[in-house]
Amino acid sequence: MSKAQRVTLDAMLRQAPQGFRSLPVEQMRSDFAALMALFPVPEARTSDTVLGERPAVLVEPEGEARAGTILYFHGGSFSMGTPQTAMGLTVGLVTRTGFRALSLDYRLAPEHPFPAAIEDCLAAYRALLDNGTDPESVAFAGDSAGGGLTVTTTLAAKKAGLPMPGALVAFSPGLDHTRTGASMDTKAGIDPFLTREGMTHTGDWYLGGQDPNQELLAPAVLADLTGFPPLLLQAGTNELLLDDSVRLAERARDAEVDVILDITAGVPHVFQAFTGQLDEAGHALDRAALFLTQHLSA
Repeated sequence: MSKAQRVTLDAMLRQAPQGFRSLPVEQMRSDFAALMALFPVPEARTSDTVLGERPAVLVEPEGEARAGTILYFHGGSFSMGTPQTAMGLTVGLVTRTGFRALSLDYRLAPEHPFPAAIEDCLAAYRALLDNGTDPESVAFAGDSAGGGLTVTTTLAAKKAGLPMPGALVAFSPGLDHTRTGASMDTKAGIDPFLTREGMTHTGDWYLGGQDPNQELLAPAVLADLTGFPPLLLQAGTNELLLDDSVRLAERARDAEVDVILDITAGVPHVFQAFTGQLDEAGHALDRAALFLTQHLSA
């Protein structure tokens, strides 16, 4: 683990335009896109497509693809981001696994509050199934808000009577709109990117006045994970959302779900995005890729 890399990254994130401050949504989206554009994206074949009536980006490895599909949900606090802002993570998984990925451009708040994003993600999964894709060959993966969507989309799929996907991978997922995790307070100021104030600002957009005490808004507190597929949760010790992953892992354990809680010390929110700046980012993606290749059925 490189202490110097972690210190440099922390300083950069504290100086960068922050996409989670209390600003107009247009500026937040622009700042977030500018930040994510700073990080290189490995070579891969990409093409625009439509999945479940929403735009998506198909990402394929340079060589022959293996049988398997990653349905990727980007981060951005449910109000920012596009498939492009998460392209480094998506391509990172594709190049390491050999699977294709479909990164979904789901609807964002405040224009489209809860449950619009979940509805779009579920529709995308239905579209894959309707096209004959074996559910056990599909993995949901995502970061931050998108990491939360891997869990809530699975809950929605279970409620709808759909077969479960083969695996879930969540990078620093947001899993509790009640914001009751202890790390929301213990990591305040330590997290270089997120603040309670900023998360409340965007969270209110997503909630749209609804009570956060619902399974699909606070799965870390309320979800019944019985019957879930194998689950990998990755988080860093320097993030406000750390206990979202910790508590969901406990619920998964209690529901007899195969779960790996993978915590890296001294790294920030969605540290996996910072390949090239942080050795731990590539190592974490390597572990996520191994998890996926072990669990997806051909």
